[in-house]
Amino acid sequence: MKFDNLKSILSSPIIPEIKSNLDYKPASVLIVIYGDNPTIIMTEKPKSMKFHAGEISFPGGKFDSSDSDLLDTALRETSEEIGLNVSKNDVIGQLTPVQTLTTGFLILPFVTMLEQIPPLITNSEVEKILHIPLSPFLQTVAKDTDPSHNLMDEMYTFEYQNQIVWGASARILKQIENTLRFI
Repeated sequence: MKFDNLKSILSSPIIPEIKSNLDYKPASVLIVIYGDNPTIIMTEKPKSMKFHAGEISFPGGKFDSSDSDLLDTALRETSEEIGLNVSKNDVIGQLTPVQTLTTGFLILPFVTMLEQIPPLITNSEVEKILHIPLSPFLQTVAKDTDPSHNLMDEMYTFEYQNQIVWGASARILKQIENTLRFI
């Protein structure tokens, strides 16, 4: 998949708030895709974290009262977690919000596509930064059958270098895979 085609396909209106009467805490993530051979950035959380320990996820986090909206949250968290400063003008769209099933968050995923990125630096919330070739990664999609996960119809996994991406992050990736499936 070519960079410009992918950018066109993933572009959508940006509405950086969630209208929900559910009792979920608002959060957001930034899906960073870069390069001529589109590569997606994900992070591995340290095993010492209270929530989501050792999981593979996107840079992001919970809404803070200092954030003007959920897009600000995603941009701030991305800068803090991996040292990547992305302008609001570089955000090309968003996906449908995804709920976490155990920690009570409703996550609004935003998408940015950059031609290149600078060297990245982790903070204490990130064990490792993963640069994953997008197309082969999306082809690893499978139904999540792990009995230790909350199983429901919309549960999937993706695999990269023997690491499994599951939960909310996998449901976000599944939205991208669904969008690109027939291209």
